[in-house]
Amino acid sequence: MVPPTPPHRHGSTVTTLAQARTLFWAGRSPRILAAGVAALLVARCALGGAPTWRDAAAAATMLAVFPFGEWAIHVYLLHLPPVPWRGRRVELVTAASHREHHERPHHLGLILLGPSEAVALLAGAVPLVVGTGVGLLAAAGVGVRLGPVLTAVLMTYVLILLYEWTHLLIHTAYRPRGRAYRAIHRGHRLHHFKNEHYWHGITSTVADRALGTSPDHRKVERSPTARTLRES
Repeated sequence: MVPPTPPHRHGSTVTTLAQARTLFWAGRSPRILAAGVAALLVARCALGGAPTWRDAAAAATMLAVFPFGEWAIHVYLLHLPPVPWRGRRVELVTAASHREHHERPHHLGLILLGPSEAVALLAGAVPLVVGTGVGLLAAAGVGVRLGPVLTAVLMTYVLILLYEWTHLLIHTAYRPRGRAYRAIHRGHRLHHFKNEHYWHGITSTVADRALGTSPDHRKVERSPTARTLRES
């Protein structure tokens, strides 16, 4: 029997990595994602054959693409405002959930993906993205092998799991030590508490720097809607 998700904890109550790990693995989505990683790893090993440069290229491609996909989802899906439809204002479930996260950023029960969202990513979004890439390569006359395709899917699963862990950790009271983690920690806190129109990366600052959404925070005005995402 799967244990229930732990009750709400305020971010200030989690001050160590050990506490954060315990809370993380108590959630359902990390276990679902980890199961997906394990399943793909088994599948890749069962296929046989030592990894080749094609596997390395597939993994490197997903590493390069992921920050921009993460950025785009944050900007265009999670921050999508309600739209008028048949006389009503309708909001996507994911956008509504993200709005609640902005309203209560210290509520650790609002950080992790829902089980259905995790499954949708593993079984729908990731295969669609990788399949699209495979289709483009095939259309260009590039031969595609199953092994590297599985490697690409596996790498993406790992990156999504990393996203979940990083996002949770940023919202705890654990203080960053490494330079890379300090950068994403600072950027995400600025996104929540200064201006929601900037600093959209979670696991990396690459997309923000490439797309111009990582300005000098001293030159950015404090947004009155950072905590509500509701435009006046």
